[in-house]
Amino acid sequence: MSVKKTLLIAGMSIVAIFALIAVFTSWYTVDESEQAVVITFGNADETITDSGLHFKLPWPIQKVEVLSKETYSLQFGYEQTEEGVIETFDNETKMITGDENIVLTDLIVQWKITDPEKYLFNAENPKEILHNATSSAIRSIIGSSTIDEALTDGKAEIEASTRDLLVNLIEKYDIGISILGVKLQDVELPNAEVRAAFTAVTDARETKNTKTNEARKYENQKLSEAQGEKDAIISRAEGEKVARIQQAEGEVAVFKKLYEQYEGNKEITRQRLIIETLETVLPNAQIYIMNDEGETLKYLPLQPTASSSPKQTEESTEGGNKQ
Repeated sequence: MSVKKTLLIAGMSIVAIFALIAVFTSWYTVDESEQAVVITFGNADETITDSGLHFKLPWPIQKVEVLSKETYSLQFGYEQTEEGVIETFDNETKMITGDENIVLTDLIVQWKITDPEKYLFNAENPKEILHNATSSAIRSIIGSSTIDEALTDGKAEIEASTRDLLVNLIEKYDIGISILGVKLQDVELPNAEVRAAFTAVTDARETKNTKTNEARKYENQKLSEAQGEKDAIISRAEGEKVARIQQAEGEVAVFKKLYEQYEGNKEITRQRLIIETLETVLPNAQIYIMNDEGETLKYLPLQPTASSSPKQTEESTEGGNKQ
C-alpha cells in the first residue's frame, strides 16, 4: 500500500511539474525594442515583431529566442571598459598602406539584426564573422591607400570604401546583419615624432584650405560688386539712350511743324527764323534803328544802355524830338 502511494505521489508530482512547465513556457512577451523567433523542434517557425504578450506551445515543443532591434556598435581595435578606460589592441590595428608605411587604424561599425532567423541559424557566431569581415575590409582599403590619404584628407573616402566593401561581404555571408555605418576613430603612426610631423602637415594643409576659401570669398565679393556697377552703368546708358531718342523724336516733330509753316509762307517764316536765331545767338545785343541818309549818320537807340536810367532815356528822347 505504501508503494502505491509513493508511486501515486511521484506520478502526481511529475504531472504537476510538467503542468507548471507548460504554464510558464506557453507564453512570452516582446518589448517594442525587441523581436522574437519561435522555434519548433529546432526549426524556425515565425518571426514576431509585434510587441506585447504572445502564446506558444510549451517547452520542449516550442521555444522563443528574443533579439534586440537596437543598433549595435562594433569597436574594432580598442575596447572601452565599464570604468571608462580604453584598452587598445595594436596588433589588431597595425596595417600597411599602399606605399608601404605602417599605420594604426581603429574604427566603429554600426549594425543591427534585420533577419533574426538567419542571424540564429546561418552562422554559429555572427559577431565574430562581422569582426573578421571588418578587419578584412579595412585592411584591404588601407592597403590600396597612401599614407598621406590615410592621415589627412582621404579619411572620408576610406570610410565610404570600407563601408561599401563590408556591406558586400556581409551580404555574401548572409547572416541576417545590416551595416548602417563605418566611422574611423583614429588613423595614426606608431612613432611619436612621425605623428608630430604629419600633424604639422595637416595643420598647414588646413591653413591653406582656409586661406583659399577666404580668397574665393573675396573674389566672389569683388565680382558681385563689379557686376553691380556694370548693371548700373548699363541701366544709366539705357536710360540716356531712351532720353536721347525721345528728345530727337521731339525735335523732329518740331521741325516737321516748322517746315509745314515754312511751306505755307516762306518769306515770313524765314524772317522769323532769322530773328529767333539772332535772339538765341546774341541774347544781350542792343537793337538800333539807323538812318544813314546824308553825310551825317544819325541813329536812335530803342533800348536804354546799361549805364542810363529810364528817366535819362526819356529826357534824351524828348530832346531829340525837339531838335
